[in-house]
Amino acid sequence: MPSNQGPRQQSANPEPAFRIRDLHSSNGGPYTLDASKGECIAIRGASGSGKSVFLRMVADLDPNTGEVSLDGMPRARTPAPAWRRKVIYQAAEAAWWEPTAALHFSPAEKDFALPLLARLGLGTNLMDSPIARLSTGERQRLALIRSLSRQPVVLLLDEPTSSLDQESTAAVEGLLRELMGKGLCLLMVTHSPEQAQRLGTRIMEIEQGRMRHQHHNSQPY
Repeated sequence: MPSNQGPRQQSANPEPAFRIRDLHSSNGGPYTLDASKGECIAIRGASGSGKSVFLRMVADLDPNTGEVSLDGMPRARTPAPAWRRKVIYQAAEAAWWEPTAALHFSPAEKDFALPLLARLGLGTNLMDSPIARLSTGERQRLALIRSLSRQPVVLLLDEPTSSLDQESTAAVEGLLRELMGKGLCLLMVTHSPEQAQRLGTRIMEIEQGRMRHQHHNSQPY
């Protein structure tokens, strides 16, 4: 069963590290919110409501207007490659452009990644296996490890456990909770209300490309 620990408790009035102001495009918005280090904002809504579009705008992968800043530095003044290493977007089905997972990691990133394989129930041999031969769940966990190995400040996750069984989901949630405890900020799309309760310090609802409301999670699972 997925871990039933509630979301990490935040200190009173934590200083926001991540600010979004009037973020919008022709496909959604405007969105305005603050997120603190160690916080997880769980994003919910019907399929096609604009959740993935919102994450892609935050990552500056889709055309958008508005203001986004990280630790006081505006996105507009940050080179795009540097921004996307600090604020990483991971799609539900991540892209792979090399034949094996190992080729997507620098030596330092591989050193960071190897201990995480066992944590997520993956053998080290999978790093050198052809991507095409891996299951969807294996690719999804390897993609998460790839994202984490870049040590982002903010991680934008789009359905990170959609292809996983309960045991693997629990392992992923446990790892994310541990990293939240070290300051990682998460914006995470999930269709699971239980997962939103387990990980989310706040829950944000999107409907037809608009943020309808957000509330603090005062009822841990």
